[in-house]
Amino acid sequence: MTLGLTAVLILLAASVVLVVLFRYLHLPPILAYLCAGILVGPHGIALVPDMEPVRVLAEFGLVFLLFTLGLEFSLPRLAAMKTLVFGLGGAQMILTSAVIGGLALWLGVSIEGAIVIGGMFAMSSTAIGMKLLVDQLEQNSRHGRAAFGVLLFQDLAVVPLLILLPALAGGGQEPLWQTFGWALAKSALVLVGIMIIGRWLLRPMFHEIAAVRSRELFMFTVLLLTLAAAWVTHAAGLSLALGAFLAGMMIGETEYRHQVEGDIQPFRDILLGLFFVTVGMLLDVRVVWDNGGWVALAVLGLLVFKMLLVLGLGRLFRLETGVALRTGLVLSQAGEFAFALLLQAREFSLLDARAAQFALAVVVLSMLLSPLLIRHNGWIAKRLVRGYTRGRDSNLEVIRAEAVNATSLSLGPRLRPGGEAGVTGGHVIICGYGRSGQNLAWMMEQESVPCLALDLDPVRVRDARDAGKPVVYGDADRRDVLEAAGVQRARALVVSFNNVASALRILEITRHLRPDMPVIVRTMDDADLERLKAAGATEVVPESLEGSLMMGSHLLLLLGVPVSRIVTHVRDVRNDRYRMLRGFFHGVYEPEEGGTRAYQERLHSIELTPGARAVGQRLADVHLEEAGVTVSAVRRGGIRGPEPAPETRLAAGDVLVLYGTPEAIDEAEKILLGG
Repeated sequence: MTLGLTAVLILLAASVVLVVLFRYLHLPPILAYLCAGILVGPHGIALVPDMEPVRVLAEFGLVFLLFTLGLEFSLPRLAAMKTLVFGLGGAQMILTSAVIGGLALWLGVSIEGAIVIGGMFAMSSTAIGMKLLVDQLEQNSRHGRAAFGVLLFQDLAVVPLLILLPALAGGGQEPLWQTFGWALAKSALVLVGIMIIGRWLLRPMFHEIAAVRSRELFMFTVLLLTLAAAWVTHAAGLSLALGAFLAGMMIGETEYRHQVEGDIQPFRDILLGLFFVTVGMLLDVRVVWDNGGWVALAVLGLLVFKMLLVLGLGRLFRLETGVALRTGLVLSQAGEFAFALLLQAREFSLLDARAAQFALAVVVLSMLLSPLLIRHNGWIAKRLVRGYTRGRDSNLEVIRAEAVNATSLSLGPRLRPGGEAGVTGGHVIICGYGRSGQNLAWMMEQESVPCLALDLDPVRVRDARDAGKPVVYGDADRRDVLEAAGVQRARALVVSFNNVASALRILEITRHLRPDMPVIVRTMDDADLERLKAAGATEVVPESLEGSLMMGSHLLLLLGVPVSRIVTHVRDVRNDRYRMLRGFFHGVYEPEEGGTRAYQERLHSIELTPGARAVGQRLADVHLEEAGVTVSAVRRGGIRGPEPAPETRLAAGDVLVLYGTPEAIDEAEKILLGG
């Protein structure tokens, strides 16, 4: 017991130190965990022996890795990206597995081992790839979306592989197809049984658990369901990880998915970290040292082969050469699911020790090299593909078209909704379409002032555009984007997001192109007010100080102070650049202001497809209010009708703008579309 506790403490200490170091180097934590295991494991400095308690923790980490995958499984997302997922992703998975598995078979590996190795190296790292793409703001680029589609298919492909491995171990003299078919049938039976139980019992049970309002009981229930599903699949001769995946799928279909994600995340991250640490402990560095040339050749061959394969497949699926190359660079490494398959293969004795060590070395080294390739994927593409524009031209054309439309609307007098003449002149550019940006756009709409918003959130842009809002995807601190947005003829520009570094870049570009144009910048507090004013901001609005002014104004009004004096106070404060309000006493803990809550109400657009359940029904008959959702607008044929009447009859192609919590919107989507 003492030895096991000591080992866990050493693993945790090494992990903490290396995670801090890797975070300082802007590298994913998964690499830190792998290096920690290699360093302190039995094949490193041997501070931690290969112990059963550590392996048990690793097994639990694998269970929760697959549970998370099932929890995030989304059929609508699959449908929306079916070409990339099933086309590009399926082709990449099949061809990579076939080629690498065939090579392993040619080198003398058994057919079972060749299947495992082919599946291992066909996988790529979701944790590393998506983490670095998000850090580089490339997750929504063309190559980012293509990489995500392929990774999504790879996640799905883990399930049949987890079914196949126990079948390979117990196949005996039966043909492989027969063995796999029987395992698949048994898995389908278990799947149907678990899903039926989950569909009829899970939701009422969670409803009762939630009514108790005990977070501990809720977490224990989630753990119970996860481990129970894993036990059922294991008892049926399948893998523990498959049961965890099914449990995640069941919970993901309920309205409690978001709560589960939040509650399970700390627990899951700890176990996943220990899982990757134990994987690192398995690597025998002597194998790498003794076979350094072959390992290096295998790593280089894997990276180049997967990159070229994705490049070729990307071109077949009509991706630009540069985009296909960047996608290949993101997907060239092996991934964390390779470890899952390797551990399962070791458990079922499908790979001999030497082959397993060699494969593990290639996987680990390819993952260690992948941040270098992903970080510089754009630079590599520009050097290798002549004339590659990194996808800017097509997006700039969209921005330019919207800016021209906004300019045309600004010519001549405009009428406000009440029939009075509105403001004339150019359009307003709003950088950022978050809460503040949307409020600004609404105020401009009330005065019939055309505006164009730039935002980097693709979901927000898509929903807003579906609702008929003037929003485009674009990075506002790029000169070509601002030029395409019509900054030379704009009436004003507003930076509505709280990012001082980006605001300074926007100010520099704007002042170079339009020294005379008013620019308003939003900040959280007064810390950077003077720097922004010096950079050329016409006005700087510190959100926390403005909030204090409004609260003080309301308080003085309630106390009977004349409105004129209140207005004078507010004007004086603003004219003095908030100097009277600047500075405050900090406590031990200063809560972050302006943060968003996980369950905050939001707007979301849903299009009614021809086969949707709500088509032909009156809005009142759909009963969306029972789901906790209100319909703020209905867009039909390019015309947006706010606050639609209950008698409005819904038609195919209508876009409904819903307002509610994420869980309520999910439920409303099921009511409207069916399912």
